[in-house]
Amino acid sequence: MTYAHDPSTAEPAPADESGSRRGFGCLLEIVETLVLTLVIYLLIHNFIAQPFEVDQESMLPTINPHEYVLIDKLSPRFDDYHRGDIVVFQPPEGFGVNGGIPFIKRVIGLPGDTVSLENGSVFITPPGGSAVGLSEPYVRRDVDGGPVPTQPRDAEQTREWTVPPGTFFVMGDNRTASQDSRAFGPIDRDLIVGRAWLRYFPLDRIGFTDRPTYDGLPDQAPDGEAALPLVLAPYGRGGSSATIQASIARS
Repeated sequence: MTYAHDPSTAEPAPADESGSRRGFGCLLEIVETLVLTLVIYLLIHNFIAQPFEVDQESMLPTINPHEYVLIDKLSPRFDDYHRGDIVVFQPPEGFGVNGGIPFIKRVIGLPGDTVSLENGSVFITPPGGSAVGLSEPYVRRDVDGGPVPTQPRDAEQTREWTVPPGTFFVMGDNRTASQDSRAFGPIDRDLIVGRAWLRYFPLDRIGFTDRPTYDGLPDQAPDGEAALPLVLAPYGRGGSSATIQASIARS
């Protein structure tokens, strides 16, 4: 004879065991969410974009002290740096302060260029071309409204540089208060963290950091001059999250 199962006679699961399973499941979901959030953050932080607070005066008037910019790490992997880009980079050896906190400057000379200073102005001679004087409306102005002269910044008073392959010549917009390639020479491409493309704080200064055009000059290096294989390499020198969040570039 077959008997039907009577559910009323089944022993209920202990309340504490059922509650423990629910609590463990909830904890597991929280851990999974935190791990996924961390992975997404690290992917964005290391390969796509990174925040940076500027605590210096070398990029005045384009970027003021204590303003925040967003560093684009993705597009330089496919479209190399242009003349006029504002870039964040690790300082060359011997020029860093406070544990190697990144610098922020503007790309002026491309690989193969000759950069020269004459009567306070900047001239660029591209490979196989003639010298072209730069029109630089972004440079800080003096009390008379004219651009602050660009003068040498090293002990030797160097006024001319040839930019080797795989390097860039960078300067701050505030030429009298910037430690830049006039002091330490062109920087290696693999020191660059990325290009600063958006100023997002304070809100009344929000906007893109527009790249100027330079009549008579190419805006990118000739093929093979900019060490393109490095474009696809990971940015291993980008600094830790704490470094970028503190973001005190003091030169």
